[in-house]
Amino acid sequence: MRDAGRIGGRPPDAGVEVAACKGGSGLAVLMRIALDAVAVASDMMRRRVPGIVTSKGDRDMASELDIEIEREVKRLLSERTPHIGILGEEEGGSGNPETTWVLDPIDGTANFLRGIPLCGVTLGLIEHARPTLGVISLPFLNETYSALTGQGAFSGRRRLAVSRTSKVEDAIAAIGDYAVGPGAEEKNIVRVALTGRLAATVQRIRMVGTAAADLAWLATGRIDASITLSNHPWDMLAGAVIAREAGAAVVDTDGSDYTLKSSSLIACTPGIATEMLRLVTSVVPTSA
Repeated sequence: MRDAGRIGGRPPDAGVEVAACKGGSGLAVLMRIALDAVAVASDMMRRRVPGIVTSKGDRDMASELDIEIEREVKRLLSERTPHIGILGEEEGGSGNPETTWVLDPIDGTANFLRGIPLCGVTLGLIEHARPTLGVISLPFLNETYSALTGQGAFSGRRRLAVSRTSKVEDAIAAIGDYAVGPGAEEKNIVRVALTGRLAATVQRIRMVGTAAADLAWLATGRIDASITLSNHPWDMLAGAVIAREAGAAVVDTDGSDYTLKSSSLIACTPGIATEMLRLVTSVVPTSA
């Protein structure tokens, strides 16, 4: 395991290689485009009903609106950034694999279908497998979060910073949903063990059903840790950028910096980073 004392540090600044971008070039323009795209998606979430719900497997589903939002955002991004690829949760990816938008049209679909307002839209950007931009909208809470690598994290004009919590026993920790689909029973043995270990140690545990909210709220200081024992890029990418830019440690279970190849995501305020990583890895194998 790497020295956990260094995991609060940010990675080197990353530039985005964009051959052409309608209306200009550079990260600032891409952020404006990302904010526009997420605003369109958020408006669709507020105004439209879920529609027909289809099963994607064991206890996993997508609504008709998930697919409609993904197609509309892909259309907008393809028009305004034709040289950037796009990967969506529902219908996969296309275009440039080196520089790619990563979209979750509705993060927290199960919540959305039940009218629970803890759901949102996430849009991130990767270049050569490194996260460089992230936007999260929680439309039913009227909250939007954004970050560029090396330039800080924001909600509107307000710069975000993680909490100063320095003791695990004072921490509020969010954990990801339990597993569904193939191998869920075995995976959940580990997740239940982690829940028990956290319950005996931290102040409180939260499971809200959306990694986007977990990571955005970590960036604001509302919670102190977010632990998810999986790594779907559409779930994690945008939030990882935002949390890291707000000062969070964002790592895999082996203590290495979070990347698209990570098995899990452990993000927390630096004051508890070392102890939280030790706590998680006391029950979670690095391949979880």
